[in-house]
Amino acid sequence: MSRRCLPIMGCALMLLVLARLSVAQQASAGSYEALVALYNDIRADATPPVVDGVPDYRPAAVAVRQAKVADFRHRLAAISPAQWSVAQRVDYLLVQAQLNALDFQFRVEHPWSSDPGLYVDAVERAAYAELPVQGDSLAALQTRLNAVPQTLAQAKTNLTEPAAEYAKLAIHDLETASGVTDTVAAGSHGTPARAAQPAGAHGWYVDFIERAKTQQPELLPAAQKALAALDDFDSWLKQNLSKMTAPAGVGRANFDWYVKYVRYMPYTMEDSVRTGLEEYERAMAFLALERHKNRNLPEIALPTSKEEYDKRMADAQNAIRAFITKNDILTIPGFASVRLAQNVPWTERPGGKLNFWEEIQFRDPRPDTVHATLPGHAFDLLVHQHDKRPIRGSYVDSGRQEGWGFYLEESMLQLGFLDDVPRTKELYYIFQAARGVRDPAEANLHLNKWTIDQAVKYMMDKVPYMDADVARIDAAAYLRKPSGGLSYQMGKMQMFKLVGDREHQLGDKFNLKEFNDAFFACGMIPISLIRWEITGLDDEVKEFWKVPDIPSPAMH
Repeated sequence: MSRRCLPIMGCALMLLVLARLSVAQQASAGSYEALVALYNDIRADATPPVVDGVPDYRPAAVAVRQAKVADFRHRLAAISPAQWSVAQRVDYLLVQAQLNALDFQFRVEHPWSSDPGLYVDAVERAAYAELPVQGDSLAALQTRLNAVPQTLAQAKTNLTEPAAEYAKLAIHDLETASGVTDTVAAGSHGTPARAAQPAGAHGWYVDFIERAKTQQPELLPAAQKALAALDDFDSWLKQNLSKMTAPAGVGRANFDWYVKYVRYMPYTMEDSVRTGLEEYERAMAFLALERHKNRNLPEIALPTSKEEYDKRMADAQNAIRAFITKNDILTIPGFASVRLAQNVPWTERPGGKLNFWEEIQFRDPRPDTVHATLPGHAFDLLVHQHDKRPIRGSYVDSGRQEGWGFYLEESMLQLGFLDDVPRTKELYYIFQAARGVRDPAEANLHLNKWTIDQAVKYMMDKVPYMDADVARIDAAAYLRKPSGGLSYQMGKMQMFKLVGDREHQLGDKFNLKEFNDAFFACGMIPISLIRWEITGLDDEVKEFWKVPDIPSPAMH
């Protein structure tokens, strides 16, 4: 039988293996069931307890959670998967990665003591609520609003080693409109789509209060207290900014450890910077060649109305779906036959100045729709929601998620998707250039060589259409979670390697649709583990079994 993770067969095989285990074996400390129980306990420990609506990041509560890590290590060590199937051994490595990520959070990142943005994130979304609300939803919203002052008061006490770069990002998020609005589709940056976006968390609470005055006045007292607490926290951050001297970046050694033992990527920071720069130069060269080839063709005009843009969005998704079906690229299950949510809503900005995503998407939605909608993120997550396996059904790896999305852009290009719209190919190369510069920006942030402002300027200088708002959101995300930027470029490289490996094994029998279906059936797990399952090649995964200690567990 092929080693490919066939969509239903792989899951059925797993269930068959488990069914043959005796009850005593399943209950034993070394069983697959014990691995599942451990996985669930690790995931639960990654989330702080909530007391009266307030996430408890106080030192005593954090210490209780961190103390469990050693016990988790002992429980994992007591499980020997040597005789398990490849699929079950992959699940073992997934649990190990989850534990490694938790350990890294406690010993290196500890955002509760270093990142004021953690607390802003915890309170800002209450103001996005649509009014009026009733019943349980009203009670839940009231609890969230009441928790804002307590959450921010706790933040002042907990932030014993804050980093100035994190604090500057938090101040920006409190005061300034992000300049980026999204729908609820995958990749959303959180804020609802508005024609005029409120200025930061402060602006959203002012907006909420104005709406509550006429739609739900009983929420006004709690909302007004929440706004006062936000403004007080903003002032506190500014007053103490000069004292915030801890580094925000995790450093090279910690970054490389995280990439290898949490993301299971066989790369280093140096690899990502080199590859990112090479891919950037390739993209810009191809852009120049494409523009020369298209020099006598008219530029793509921007839409002049929401109706025109909505038609472009619908046409893009229809064209992609038809192309996938006609060219036998991927199986689209029945539950994904409906139109999927797309990013970048129609916005009329003052002065007509568009952000990076709007400059691309408004001209032709196809490039971003492939990456972020079909068969990219929205489709990916919809399929994932139907995965009921006890570990893989809830596991999401960013290298797999973004690697797949970025690989789709170039693979669809190579398959001829844009042959009849050559000007749109130019937009693809701009996307590729934007992903290339993320790698050196992320590296320099984590080496503490660049500030966020320097990373923003670098990306704006390098990429056509790039604006400060989009560049800041990207830079902030990659500083706050190492390897987020690397996931795109190096994930795509892993995808290319996997396609090449499988084609080399099968030769003329290689079938793209079968390959993509098998890839999807493995779940949203690291691509190196998918490669092991599909090809049987274990040259990468054999490096992941023995986990060394974190190099520098006290960065902040």
